[in-house]
Amino acid sequence: MQISAIYDVMYQKMGEQPWLEEWQESPWEVIYGGILVQNTSWVNVAPSLMNLKKNFNFDPQQILELSTEALQKQIRPSGFYTRKAQTIQNVLMWAQQYQFSIEKIQKLTSTQLRSELLALVGIGPETADYLMMYAFGHAGFIADKYSQRIFEWFGHPLPIKYEQAKNEVEEALDLTDAEWQNFHAMIVNSGKEIKSKEDFVNEYINSRNRG
Repeated sequence: MQISAIYDVMYQKMGEQPWLEEWQESPWEVIYGGILVQNTSWVNVAPSLMNLKKNFNFDPQQILELSTEALQKQIRPSGFYTRKAQTIQNVLMWAQQYQFSIEKIQKLTSTQLRSELLALVGIGPETADYLMMYAFGHAGFIADKYSQRIFEWFGHPLPIKYEQAKNEVEEALDLTDAEWQNFHAMIVNSGKEIKSKEDFVNEYINSRNRG
């Protein structure tokens, strides 16, 4: 199945998806959450975010001024807190050159913004694309494990290498930022519900045939 057809089938099935509604209070919350969720589940991230909100209102300047040990204590519930604290500090030190202004960062070109994010220790392609999409308004395709799996089930396996998969999908689709966000939400929400190829066939193939 062609990539454009995959998008159409999923949209016809799922439509507009709620996404980040429970925790998109601030772009900084999105940034911290995107880092803290690495290698863990959201249930472990929520208490760490609550600490950062309750104690610092997510303020980047205040959080950057914390000692490494103090920041680690705040985010300990999310696990891997030593590495994640360093990543948060790396991102905040980078953002400091833009006076912690989300608006100034958003004005960067997508190419420059992605390059700068990927240069930060602790920020890989998937996290960079997530931050670009949800914190900085530069949307695109996120080639995560859910994407790889559902594209394979649709009969269009994506390249294993992240950048190749991302480029292939972005070259095939011309979507607005909101549509890219919704596409990602459809993929993730579908991935959470559909755990096997059999479930996928029942959800997408058999339901279409019954329709």
